[in-house]
Amino acid sequence: MILDNINYPKDLKTLDIDKLNTLANEIRDLLINRVSKTGGHFGPNLGMIETTIALHYVFNSPVDKFIFDTSHQTYTHKILTGRKEGFINNKVTGFSSQKESEHDFFIMGHTSTSISLGVGLCHARDIKNQNENIVAIIGDGSLSGGQAFEGLSNGGALNSNFIVVVNDNEMSIGENYGSLYNNLKDLRESNGECEHNLFKSLGYDYLYVEEGNNISDLVEAFKKVKDTNKPVVVHIRTLKGKGYEDSETRKEKYHYTMPFDLETKELINKSNDENYIKITNDYLINRAKEDKNLVAITAGTPALLNPFRYECSDKFIDVGIAEQHAISIASSMASQDINPVVCLFSSFVQRAYDQLSQDLAINNNPAVILLFNAGIAKNAETHIGVFDIPLISNIPNIVFMCPTTKEEYIKMLDYSLNQNEHPVVIRVPSNVKNNEGEVLDIKLNKFEKVISGEKVSIIGVGSFYHIGKEVLEKLKTYDINATLINPRFVSELDYNMLDDLTKNHELVITLEDGLLDGGFGEKISRYYSNKDIKVLNFGAKKEFADNIELDVLYENYNLKVDNIVNKIRENLKK
Repeated sequence: MILDNINYPKDLKTLDIDKLNTLANEIRDLLINRVSKTGGHFGPNLGMIETTIALHYVFNSPVDKFIFDTSHQTYTHKILTGRKEGFINNKVTGFSSQKESEHDFFIMGHTSTSISLGVGLCHARDIKNQNENIVAIIGDGSLSGGQAFEGLSNGGALNSNFIVVVNDNEMSIGENYGSLYNNLKDLRESNGECEHNLFKSLGYDYLYVEEGNNISDLVEAFKKVKDTNKPVVVHIRTLKGKGYEDSETRKEKYHYTMPFDLETKELINKSNDENYIKITNDYLINRAKEDKNLVAITAGTPALLNPFRYECSDKFIDVGIAEQHAISIASSMASQDINPVVCLFSSFVQRAYDQLSQDLAINNNPAVILLFNAGIAKNAETHIGVFDIPLISNIPNIVFMCPTTKEEYIKMLDYSLNQNEHPVVIRVPSNVKNNEGEVLDIKLNKFEKVISGEKVSIIGVGSFYHIGKEVLEKLKTYDINATLINPRFVSELDYNMLDDLTKNHELVITLEDGLLDGGFGEKISRYYSNKDIKVLNFGAKKEFADNIELDVLYENYNLKVDNIVNKIRENLKK
């Protein structure tokens, strides 16, 4: 195999085009077999094999610098830059990382940023009077993000080398949305010759490559732009998922996949358990039948709303990869008596902080935001879901709720859509739990005391309420009958209940499935700081935990039940 002798980019330089094509086929087989076993970004990487080979063949990495937007399409890049064995053995991350290789310059997992980062590298190069090529690679789906336009605008004004490779596979995670894609379509259909050209209007020279999975054509194009002294866009048309029939025809399904069987195409260890995506869609579909003003919005992650978008297509909006825009349009729609429900992943809501504060909260418009994949979990450091409570709960006017069970989640959805006083954020749990009894009605900023006890009070937030129940049962073995509280709200405190605890409690512990710094527990600690009662906060440390097993994280964060109970007993003795 040719791949056996390819360890670094320099090993490509002596190969002819036929051997480069053979290498591409070998890498494609490797990717298909590896990702089917481990899971990962499937379609984006299969479509970028030829482009990556051609880039490394023509340019001189790491002197010439490549910045891959999102960097979820860097598998071939890793294989060619000294990380082949680490990639095969699942020892390197799925995203670029300068901690792994001199051929990477940034840790990147959120989209629409490569052009801005490339512009920064251009300025740094020019200040230092160097002359390397700076190449920013961005997908057409990522162009919907506002920062991509900011980068394009500033990059087009440079008077020096800057190469932007636009990988146009006519897809984001799902279908692209937005009028800019009309121009990309015109450019594709005219072989890059149509009168109106987005990139030329922003100051770029322009080169179109129709066969973006043809190594020979790509090499020729990259040679033309190498060492340019001006900004240039190389617009390449590629096939997402190339080389695996199912991923070519079902591009959205195979954008990212869990491990699956190559013969049966079935997911390995597929769970048939009830999940909150289905619960949410069922709720919204039923609600939409009665509420003509209900609208569901997502930002480039339509899989969160698949059943809803097919059954209620006239009430579904996918704004593309543009979380800022999603929050702003939801706020403006809510101001006009529409009931928008925005569904986002916790990691991505960070991208819309200013809109949450300025466009939504200041105007106090009653939009509803549902956050998925929130909490402590094994995740890439770019996709951690522990920051949302500190990020959002401290913005005035926003009501932030954390349900503990399916039934309570539905009650919170009802509450959110039936009120028109405040914007509401609901942190959707990961695992479905059912309520053991009747769910009390939601009353603004009122905690629920589930079990009354003395000496110790356990306040368990959202999914960590269930850890609180385990701690309570364990404490009984030491003759400690604790109080158990479900706070429901993390944006405000129930001061009456907290004051009442001071009468017969020595210690309050908080359990939250998120970051301790700036989180809910710190609100409790601050309130009790001048009172004769101790507080212990349990949650995540401030760190970027990269693909660490959940059991290890719980151990590191002292979140095992025995650890919590021991801490409680130690503090009661003091």
